Amino acid sequence: MPAHAIVGTQTVPIEITLNGERRSLEVSPVTSLLDLLRHDLELTGTKKGCDHGQCGACTVLIDGRRINSCLQLAVMQDGKSITTIEGLAADSRLHPLQQAFIEHDAFQCGYCTPGQICSAVALIEEGHATSREEIREFMSGNLCRCGAYTNIVDAIEDVAGRQRRPVREAAE
Repeated sequence: MPAHAIVGTQTVPIEITLNGERRSLEVSPVTSLLDLLRHDLELTGTKKGCDHGQCGACTVLIDGRRINSCLQLAVMQDGKSITTIEGLAADSRLHPLQQAFIEHDAFQCGYCTPGQICSAVALIEEGHATSREEIREFMSGNLCRCGAYTNIVDAIEDVAGRQRRPVREAAE
């Protein structure tokens, strides 16, 4: 049930770009971005973990920045570009990080995986994947109860290394 049906009928119009598609929506002022994505838009890849911004399971990209969607009100996203795990693949091909998570067995139960991958995409873009220690530090807001951390770091390091190689080769 949409949040506005519970709290009343007041809604606010917003426009967002969601996974590359422009969307016009009516949202309740009290609806979190996470609930909008999961319940109203049925994009269930983004997970609700703690609902307090402490676990990172709900991480999405907002204008390219990694954000805990449980801490964001949907109405505050007007005019923004939001990418969820569903929006990372292109032309029926997995995003390189999605593929690397499979290759490095970087998940067990898979619950945290969408948030881990979204966070890792931004981490690499931010330039914070230059060492295993740096990856661990900047991924510390994304928890994995199964303990797949070593494999997660391996996957991120692999993709970050592939993206850096052409730059190094061009400089030599």
